[in-house]
Amino acid sequence: MALIKIEEDLCKGCGLCVTVCAREAIAMGEKINNKGFNIVELVDPEECNGCTLCAVMCPDIVISVYK
Repeated sequence: MALIKIEEDLCKGCGLCVTVCAREAIAMGEKINNKGFNIVELVDPEECNGCTLCAVMCPDIVISVYK
């Protein structure tokens, strides 16, 4: 199990990170940040294996993965 931290105020909700998560540990959430974007959230922390694909795919570098 790994921990994913998303800088919510910087997330633009593009969803690219969600597309590369093979374990479906992250998903687009309903929470809206201060810029009006729906942000990504960790929905199943038990499934996250810390592969960092989400962080690598993020064009705005707002995801940090901790193993």
